[in-house]
Amino acid sequence: MVAVRFRVMRDLLPPEVAVAVAAAADWTGALLPAEWACLGDRAVASRRRDFTAGRVCARRALAGLGLPATPVPAAPDRAPVWPPGVVGAITHTRDYCAAAAARATEIRAVGLDAERHRDLTPGVRRRVCLPEEEADLVRLPAGVAWPTVLFSAKETVYKVWHPLVGTWLDFADARVTLDPDAGTFTARIAPARLAAAPVTDPPLSIAGRFAVDAELVRTAAVLVPR
Repeated sequence: MVAVRFRVMRDLLPPEVAVAVAAAADWTGALLPAEWACLGDRAVASRRRDFTAGRVCARRALAGLGLPATPVPAAPDRAPVWPPGVVGAITHTRDYCAAAAARATEIRAVGLDAERHRDLTPGVRRRVCLPEEEADLVRLPAGVAWPTVLFSAKETVYKVWHPLVGTWLDFADARVTLDPDAGTFTARIAPARLAAAPVTDPPLSIAGRFAVDAELVRTAAVLVPR
């Protein structure tokens, strides 16, 4: 088992958020019946493995809030369904999985994402990066796959947006600015997407943090209650 699995997410999130990162045994751990039901018998081995690690981490994060072992099933769009009064997020990439959970009275929404630290393919980069973002990226220090950091930040932004608004957020719907010195990012949501939101108070912008090392890009963000 490679060491990347044990890298923390704690450094990117406030203390109100409970965080769990998968250990070696978690990838083949036990699922609760409600979790098995939404996984399905036809799930391929890699999907079953990732799903298991995510749910084991999710229940450990809930335990970190002092809550009992509650199932975290999946909605039809595969988003995790957290217990009432809890917000959370799960991420997994090759050899890494983490989950975060918080009480809704303290945190309005939380998102996190992890990606392998490698360059995006040209096709994916064209889908992810706005022209203004590409102009920003060329001014950032060398040695980091900055488009991948941007991709991860937008994945985190979506995980914050979707539970609150209930709609899809495309890569072009969030304009992300990275601050490499502070290790932070800010995403401004496109006015057209805000105008189409079916709720009265969609988040206008989402701020978060990122960390990069030789193996992983990690991003996370929270919104606090108004």
